[in-house]
Amino acid sequence: MNMASIGTLFFILTIALTVGKGEPAFVTIHCKAETVGQYGRQSLLQCTVKSIENDTRIRTISWWKTGADNATLVFDKKMTTGRLGYKFAEPRWHDRNMNVSMLITNTQLSDAGHYECEVITDSGDCKGDLTLTVTAKYSAATIHPKDDKITRNTDGELMCKSDDGYPKGQIMWFVDDKTDWTAGAEMKAEEMANGFFRLTSKLTLLRGSIFDKYTCVVLNAKGDKEAEASYDVKAQTAEREDVNRAGLGFESSSKIIAPVVVIGSLIIGLLLALLIYKRRTRKTRRHSTAPLMGNHEEVGRYEPETEDPMVRACQSQI
Repeated sequence: MNMASIGTLFFILTIALTVGKGEPAFVTIHCKAETVGQYGRQSLLQCTVKSIENDTRIRTISWWKTGADNATLVFDKKMTTGRLGYKFAEPRWHDRNMNVSMLITNTQLSDAGHYECEVITDSGDCKGDLTLTVTAKYSAATIHPKDDKITRNTDGELMCKSDDGYPKGQIMWFVDDKTDWTAGAEMKAEEMANGFFRLTSKLTLLRGSIFDKYTCVVLNAKGDKEAEASYDVKAQTAEREDVNRAGLGFESSSKIIAPVVVIGSLIIGLLLALLIYKRRTRKTRRHSTAPLMGNHEEVGRYEPETEDPMVRACQSQI
């Protein structure tokens, strides 16, 4: 092979390599691959455009959620449109701002999914994607005995519940704040109509092996603690004993007070009867006897006046 042939072959190889590489990418986009948002709060989907030119202008931006029929947020011809609650993260965004991140102002469970961001500039096009995961914190845990009381000499059950969490979590049990007792519990995770989960757990207690304190702990899907509640068997037992003692004391006092009240009432009744009797006796004496002292006129005898001759005759005979 002569030098001319070698030169021709080198030229063809150079052209092939150039065509194979294509045009260099003047703009690129960098997105945070995984974003975790919390229900009811703001979520930031981060994407930034990089350009090798200093004076690049953005012509169009389109944010899409996979599976949606329409774009979530669009910038085109210097106009921004989109769904309510979705906007660019920069408050005063303009076509020279390379931060094309999207802000969700009130995150819902339905916002979870895969997103794509397409950008067209005067220096080239680029596309990025990311995933949004939405979580919801579980409510405060509640714990209570099934039969409203726990005693050491009978079997019992403790119930623990927590609502409005997402995704599905779990409930663990501990006795005396240290020993894991979850194996003896039965847990159920129920998906509610609004998409959240309700966690309930039942712990069976056997007589003769009941501890002083039980604690249920609510964990999210990652295993982080979000809520807990405790039930103190010792304190509840002491409280019931105090109530029982108070009841017995009240009953004893009632047994003592009741006879005293009855006897006192009888005495007061007798005294009142005696007082009334004495007053009536005094009134009778004043009307039927003459005064014992002093010069007083003799009390006259009452004689009814009548014109009947028979009556006069009887009187004259007397």
